[in-house]
This record gives sequence, structure tokens and C-alpha cells, in this order.
Amino acid sequence: MQKNKVRKAVIPVAGFGTRLFPATKVVKKELFPIIDRDGRAKPVIIAIIEEAISAGITEVGIVVQPDDKEVFVDLFKNPPKKELFDKLSLENKEYSRYLEDLGSKVTILLQEEQLGYGHAVFCAKDWVQDEPFLLMLGDHVYASDIEKSCASQILDVYEQVNRSVVSLTTTPAENLHTSGCVTGVWQELNSILEVTQLYEKPTIEYAKQHLRVEGMAENEFLCIFGLYLLSPKIFDFLAEHINQNLRRTRRISINIFS
Repeated sequence: MQKNKVRKAVIPVAGFGTRLFPATKVVKKELFPIIDRDGRAKPVIIAIIEEAISAGITEVGIVVQPDDKEVFVDLFKNPPKKELFDKLSLENKEYSRYLEDLGSKVTILLQEEQLGYGHAVFCAKDWVQDEPFLLMLGDHVYASDIEKSCASQILDVYEQVNRSVVSLTTTPAENLHTSGCVTGVWQELNSILEVTQLYEKPTIEYAKQHLRVEGMAENEFLCIFGLYLLSPKIFDFLAEHINQNLRRTRRISINIFS
């Protein structure tokens, strides 16, 4: 596979947010306010886009429900009305102009029917075209404890291995029921793992028998962190699953995406 520069990020935000009901009856979870490290209140989606931009991404596609399109267009494409803008502090007026610049990098994509996460990603196929892309989750806040951002780190690994990459995090056994768990072989100890199996929400018993990773504590496992660098080959597999109406495959090899 020829290595191409990663220019695009895809962020699916078309879910219903059922786990955060009733808050999501009023505000989509991707628009929940958070306080960033500079003390500024902002919707989660802005922090996610800024994470992508920090890694050198130049175009961001946000996959939304048709009913939510207007909300995201207003956030990223429309400046505040004059009566609001005039009331902003000088700092916030500057930030408003920054948002317009950020919005120029954003494309709104539609998922006409809510048919699951994989289908939402597939809705970005024509926009991504034949390029590797960064896939980010619309309900995650990515925060690195080192100088380099999380997105920058996964792009660095892609530069090294020239194949699809998934970020991992250490997870205690009692939380495996919420995560996709992996096993594999270390290429660089505690840094790069060649994944040989992924299992969605395994039981602790299954994980202890089949998903152990060398060097991990007895009750700790490696699980998906929610940040992916994928080759466009992923769309072929998604198309196959959509055509066959397969909503979940519990055990897969990540190597098929190389």
C-alpha cells in the first residue's frame, strides 16, 4: 500500500444519545459544554475538531442526522447575529472569527437513516474518496498527558507502519463489558502492538483465556480508545456488512484493514 498524507478526519455525530437521556432530549451530546485547558467553555465537537487540527488534519467531515444539520451548519458556517456579536468581549469577537476559520475546514455529511455506527462511517465514503483518514468519536474528549496530542501520536504510528492503526488504552477487567478488547504481539514493547484479534465486550472469562497481552497485569487488558487511522479499504468491508445486513462481528482480525 502506498503511503498517503492523512488530510481528512471523519466524526460521526448522528446517534441519538440514548445513554445520556434525558439531557440529550435537549442538547446533543456532541454539543455538551466542556471547559478546555484555557478555561474557555465550548461544545465537545469543537474540542474534537481542534484535536484533529493539532495533528495536521486540514479537512473534517461531520456525519449528522438530517434533522440536526441546521444546528451544525449554524455553529460552523454562520457568524453570530450582529446584536449578539456587538455584545461580545474583544476576546470573544476574536474567537468568533476563529470559529469561522475552523468552520471553513468542516464539511457536513448526512446519514439519512440511523443504521448504526459502521453505516455512519460509510456515509463519509464519497467525501473521503481513496485516502487514509482519521476516525474520531463525537462523544470522546481526547486529552494527552504529554506534549504531543493523541491524534498526532496515532498519525506518527501510521507513518511508521503504513497500515491502519487503532488506539488502545489499559482497561481493568471489570470494565471489559463496555469496550472492544484486543490481543496481539508487541512490535515495540508498550508502544506498538500488532493486533491479532478484537472481541467486542468480552466476558472476563473469555478475555483471560484468549485476550491476554504479554507484560500486562493479570486483571488488565488492552481496549479500543476511540481513535482510528484507517485506509479506505475499510469502506469495502463496511459495504459488504451493510449489503448482508450484518450489524456486528464479534471477533475480527485488524490485519484485514492493512
